[in-house]
Amino acid sequence: MAAKQVSRTLGWILMGLVMVGLVGFGATNFGSSRGTIGTVGDTEVDANRYFRELNAEFRAIEAETGQRFTMEQARLFGLDQQVLGRIIATVALENETARLGLSVGDQAVRDQVVLIDAFKGVDGNFDRQNYDFALQQSGLTAAEFEGELRVETAVSIVRMAVQRGVVPQPAYTDALYAHAREERSFTWSPLGLDKLETPAAEPTEEQLTAWYEANPAPFTLPETKQLTYVWLDPEAVIPTIEVAEGELRALYDERAEEYQVPERRLVERLVFGTAEEAQSAADRLTAGEIDFPALVEERGLALADTDMGDVTQAALGAAGEAVFALTEPGSVAGPIDSALGPALYRMNAVLPEQITSFEDAREELQGEYAADAARRQIEALIPELDEIMAGGATLEELEADYGMTLGTLAWTQGSSDGIAAYDSFREAATGVTTSDFPQITLMSDGGLFALRADQIDAPRVQSLDEARQVAVDGWTAGEEMRLLTLQAEALLDEFDDTTGPNAKGLTEVVETGLTRGDVVSEAPRDLLAAVFEMESGDWRVVPGFDGVILVHLDAITAADQTTEDALLVKQAFNERLAQELGTDIEIAFANALQSEAGITLNRAVIDAVNAQFP
Repeated sequence: MAAKQVSRTLGWILMGLVMVGLVGFGATNFGSSRGTIGTVGDTEVDANRYFRELNAEFRAIEAETGQRFTMEQARLFGLDQQVLGRIIATVALENETARLGLSVGDQAVRDQVVLIDAFKGVDGNFDRQNYDFALQQSGLTAAEFEGELRVETAVSIVRMAVQRGVVPQPAYTDALYAHAREERSFTWSPLGLDKLETPAAEPTEEQLTAWYEANPAPFTLPETKQLTYVWLDPEAVIPTIEVAEGELRALYDERAEEYQVPERRLVERLVFGTAEEAQSAADRLTAGEIDFPALVEERGLALADTDMGDVTQAALGAAGEAVFALTEPGSVAGPIDSALGPALYRMNAVLPEQITSFEDAREELQGEYAADAARRQIEALIPELDEIMAGGATLEELEADYGMTLGTLAWTQGSSDGIAAYDSFREAATGVTTSDFPQITLMSDGGLFALRADQIDAPRVQSLDEARQVAVDGWTAGEEMRLLTLQAEALLDEFDDTTGPNAKGLTEVVETGLTRGDVVSEAPRDLLAAVFEMESGDWRVVPGFDGVILVHLDAITAADQTTEDALLVKQAFNERLAQELGTDIEIAFANALQSEAGITLNRAVIDAVNAQFP
């Protein structure tokens, strides 16, 4: 395990070093006078090390996204601080390793070097030339790299010592598994509000006031923007568009394939290797020895493989005349030569021609032509409107001069009627303030609009007098649920081993073997949560969607801790938990080392390193 830990860490370091060299940064060196960005205890934090690791992060992000990554973005995401924190944590461990006098011998370093893939030749063995080249590109000497390797290997030993031995207690895992895999079987019956025997009375003023004060949400109005807008809708422009007869006929001719659809057939084609095979199959069909689907299956095909769809006589080529001569769906023509070989053709349906005359298509053509012309006319108007609005024209003037629709709207985030159904309008309304000038905005259907915010009303709670009916409805709904719950609880007293919901005309639904993570169809999640709070044999009333639910817990089945599945699940959980706990302990240990040793940072050098990035 120690070898794996060292290998992973060294592989990451080496990847960063090689990447630095490959992108041309290997020669960067911050000099002896400014070669450290700080210290942890007695151990210096090398500036080149910080540069290499930060650069590796940059290149990894650029490789993943395909986009240039900048220092400004790195600061925005806190990447520079993450890299700095990671290096300081590692250096704290290196400082502790040095304090303890812990190191590894030359043989251990050599064993690590020869295992690194970047240093191997084409034969898969360590290659000295590859080794020297990679280090040269990274700006490191062999002594420097091997020194770092020696320190990192020693640090990995400390890491392993801190993490090793973290083993979750079996009782803890068993308790979690028992909780997650325990099963409940129960019977439930819905009791709807339509079964309420005692209607709710009218609320008193005191009751209404108390409910209003306890439930402010229904009475809270959201931020509301009082908007004025002008809207030029293509539908309003269409009636003003004059369409010449010649234009319509030209459009009709362009779309002749839509309006003059020839007669077609639904056809399947089965191709054979030779004419003899095709004729033999045709003879068997004629004699009634086999049908077409069976022939297809004999050739190892499915009917979908033979389907040609709906085709015209011309599209069938040489087979067109024979296939179109068939009148009975399911009849077969052939053998007939095709581009793929001799084939049998089955005709499955006759699709008559569909001819739409110019006169019949005129209204549709005119509507489409006018709609397109209206959109083009509106789009051409935008530069002119932008210019006059920049000159100070008001929305009211646009209405008068251009025939646009002027309207007002009390807009909230939930508005979606009329012009508020357009995404572009909602986006503009969301961002507009009372100090903004109206701007022309194009809409998805070719229309345009401009708006201004006349007033913005902050969220507020309506008074009881403003929303009295809302309060009455809310109180009444709550009172009906209270009365229905009392009615249901009274029924529970009448249930025993022989008398249940069925005896009261209610439908019983039986659920068996459900765990906490399951879902009960057509029931709220609160039902299952309530079931897992009950004892076997208990009855309970639970709120439902439109009433209440009477539920009886039939049985509790404990999780079987000894099955193969249970053992595998608990083992995987223990391994994952041990890894997470070990990582947490290592982080806590590194933080303690940092506090004990003390950290000093040279911000000037850090800024100088960061300045090397775009």
